[in-house]
Amino acid sequence: MGESSMPIYAQEEETEMLMNTNNSVNSGAGHRSLNVFEEEASFSGDAEGQLTIDVYQTDSEIVIKSTIAGVKPEDLDVSINADMVTIKGERKNEEAVNGENYYYQECYWGFFSRSVVLPIDIIADKAEASLKNGILTIRLPKADTTKVKKIQVRGF
Repeated sequence: MGESSMPIYAQEEETEMLMNTNNSVNSGAGHRSLNVFEEEASFSGDAEGQLTIDVYQTDSEIVIKSTIAGVKPEDLDVSINADMVTIKGERKNEEAVNGENYYYQECYWGFFSRSVVLPIDIIADKAEASLKNGILTIRLPKADTTKVKKIQVRGF
């Protein structure tokens, strides 16, 4: 189907987020995956944080939730391809603080991402995402794979 985007709105203020639906696998150019061990070992400026997520199913959909406090909808990018959802964004620190003035620095500021392989087929074109009270909710309708399609056999 190729890549397409759909408008996604925050429920608090009607701000548009970008949600890409892509049924082809990305080439990976420009995307850097970072495992947990690398993330803990290096908090340098180019390190990328990783989101924590909940993934569950209802009768009709797969739901992904993540707490993304301090991030505006326009700073989020949700991409869906055939079997994977990727959430990327940036948490910006509005206040510049000299490192030596910190007593504790546990909050992650900067770019983050998280990819999750979907357990079942979904209908990417009907996916929805919303951001309310710092919680991102992505709803992915399940594809109905239980229906049997019968075809006519023709003789020649």
